[in-house]
Amino acid sequence: MGMNKNTVLAWATFIMILVGLLLIGAGAFRYDEVAGWGFASVGIGFFAIAWVFNALKGRV
Repeated sequence: MGMNKNTVLAWATFIMILVGLLLIGAGAFRYDEVAGWGFASVGIGFFAIAWVFNALKGRV
């Protein structure tokens, strides 16, 4: 079972969504100061990159 480019992009998308959720969760529940907003915005950025990875499947 080899990993082709679509499988790699699918795993990258899954990992990026997972890390994005963890960052948003850390920003919401762990940090009550301004740092929480930073964690949440970086988590949303991870979602945006995961969306791009998902859009690239089958095209690269």
